[in-house]
Amino acid sequence: MGTQKINLYVDDLRDCPSGFVVARTFQEAIHLLENHEVDMLSLDHDLGEDLQGNLLPTGYDLVKYICEKGLRANKIYIHTDNPVGRENMYQTLCGAKRRGFIDSDIEIYHYPIAKNKYSG
Repeated sequence: MGTQKINLYVDDLRDCPSGFVVARTFQEAIHLLENHEVDMLSLDHDLGEDLQGNLLPTGYDLVKYICEKGLRANKIYIHTDNPVGRENMYQTLCGAKRRGFIDSDIEIYHYPIAKNKYSG
């Protein structure tokens, strides 16, 4: 476990807010979660498509992985504009917390911590 504490922003397109490290893909996010202590985690749902136009693993896939592996961030925020994705991620995290798959002291928020920005 890494000792460096980071704030992690998982999003394929939006600008990374100040004070956060960005992960543009599911794989990058997992690498950072497994190798650092994460204070704040901010999640997008849709993480883009591959060259063939297939959806890449989503923020919801990441949430399921976090719950399966018992990974943690002290606070989890959901900044996606996808209402169904937001609800799925939120309910899955809350359920995992209730059932003890993830730490019971993790704070889960249904909203973003930073304003969503695109400069691209």
